[in-house]
Amino acid sequence: MKLYSYIIANDTGFSHNPFWGFCTLADCKPVIRRTADKGDWIVGLSSKATCNKIVYAMEVTEILSFSDYYKDKRFIKKIPDFEKNTVIHKSGDNIYEPLSNGNFKQKRSMHSKNKSETENPATKRSDLSGKNVLNSTNFYYFGSKAKNTHKYNLEALIVGRGHRNNFSLEVINNFKYFISKQKQKGLIARPSNWPKEDSSWSKGK
Repeated sequence: MKLYSYIIANDTGFSHNPFWGFCTLADCKPVIRRTADKGDWIVGLSSKATCNKIVYAMEVTEILSFSDYYKDKRFIKKIPDFEKNTVIHKSGDNIYEPLSNGNFKQKRSMHSKNKSETENPATKRSDLSGKNVLNSTNFYYFGSKAKNTHKYNLEALIVGRGHRNNFSLEVINNFKYFISKQKQKGLIARPSNWPKEDSSWSKGK
């Protein structure tokens, strides 16, 4: 297995998206999405200002195309719905609707311009360059209850810009030990940058 780590700029529940029983990486981090294989693990860390804690860890259990992701009934709740006045429905990451000409429409989302119906060419280009959507049914999303790296000798996971996936066997084994000690899987807590007055995140367990 390969182990990937990167810093999450904003833990909003959009990208990565840990709701409705699946943790998906469909937007942002295009290099990881192009190169990760089934069985690899991806770890997202909080910023340096918040001590680079482990926000989530997901094993890649499935790799989908954007078209298959959009059409798959399992992920219909991940299509953003701004008609519903809850944050969880607005934060969906299933935002690329396939068109008959082979292109994609970027739906209203956290990646469209000002969260409007207007597409954002920059985010669209970056997202689609990743080619794949990574899905996991084996994940640990800690969110606002993120875990300290130093407790499990995982400081090596801390990176700057981009990502890292060239870890030693010792680091990989430390990570496996960390995972083995977690008593709860799936969606454990709200995202760190989630509005505290909105409890809709808990509906996505």
